[in-house]
Amino acid sequence: MSKILVIGAGGVGSVAVHKMAMNPDIFSHISLASRTKSKCDAIAVSVKERTGVAIDTYSLDADDVSATTALLNEMKPSLVVNLALPYQDLNIMDACLAAGVHYMDTANYEPLDVAKFEYHWQWAYQDRYKDAGLTALLGSGFDPGVTSVFTTYLKKHYFDRIDTLDILDCNGGDHGQAFATNFNPEINIREVTAVARHWENDAWVETPAMSVKQSFDFEAVGPKNMYLMYHEEIESLKTHLPEIKRIRFWMTFGDAYITHLNVLQAVGMTRIDPVMYEGKEIVPLQFLKAVLPEPASLGPTTKGKTNIGCIATGLGKDGKEKTLYIYNICDHEEAYAETGNQAVSYTTGVPAMIGAAMLVTGTWSGAGVWNIEQFDPDPFMDMLNKYGLPWQVKELDGPLAF
Repeated sequence: MSKILVIGAGGVGSVAVHKMAMNPDIFSHISLASRTKSKCDAIAVSVKERTGVAIDTYSLDADDVSATTALLNEMKPSLVVNLALPYQDLNIMDACLAAGVHYMDTANYEPLDVAKFEYHWQWAYQDRYKDAGLTALLGSGFDPGVTSVFTTYLKKHYFDRIDTLDILDCNGGDHGQAFATNFNPEINIREVTAVARHWENDAWVETPAMSVKQSFDFEAVGPKNMYLMYHEEIESLKTHLPEIKRIRFWMTFGDAYITHLNVLQAVGMTRIDPVMYEGKEIVPLQFLKAVLPEPASLGPTTKGKTNIGCIATGLGKDGKEKTLYIYNICDHEEAYAETGNQAVSYTTGVPAMIGAAMLVTGTWSGAGVWNIEQFDPDPFMDMLNKYGLPWQVKELDGPLAF
């Protein structure tokens, strides 16, 4: 009997509960909570139509620890799957501790008032979760998430030592909008405009945001410009696989996206500090989020594919230096046909379902706070192939030339 509470009714939450409902042998009872209950209800209708499974819905302010604790004590789920905003991670972790419930998320904590997303805030919960006999699984999305599992899978089966790792995230989809983000606009823009950081020779190397650009030819998508960025799996991978000398994260953006973003930044619309407007404080980026298209609304019009993976170079188990590329290709239209959501939500929601399955079945277990790469990658990789995110491994002639 596995009762699950999913918090967050955006595209990722929608995909996750759809995929959970498709696996009733693993998830016997699914509930969905969000600040806006009508969003939960709309997802519940879709889940019922597509799978025949009824899910419960709740209105919940996840910033309110006491309210979340009360709901958990009432429901008594075995696991909370946090797919809300990263600002809410610590509050939900506190509620899980208070109610004695296991915890899982897809993105690390980020303070509301500063665009700085790091794991140390959540790693600080290690002793409390361990003493409570509870598991907290961090970062079970795609990146972070699948890309971390890809890395440990390569290490387990192909490499004695990984020296360099490049994580490449390409969204080749076209939604037909002049400017829109494929996941929460506020989080997306905060990430993109943050100082870029990568790990090299035991130190962080910083570069101005969006200042390092390279081109890469992605299978099923074609050549795309990708930009060096900071992403949280760099922090956890360099901690748990300290042998890796260099870890970089790259994400593709079209020229139109960059042009719009530069203008918005130049006029102050990406600011996260409050400004006064007609006697009221508003945060420009939050206002911008309100006028941009809702990412969940992009599903019907988005066409094309995503291609996300890792390129690792190191000493192979055969004693030879080698470079391997492990990646997944996901089709926006196929994702929408299955779950009513485009591929960016799908590629995060499916791993959220799989991570939850790892915990509720006991495949992964252990008291404390864990990043996804600390567990055996094989059962997770098997479920990726089975539930919509098949992957492949190719040997390259050498590492990236840049």
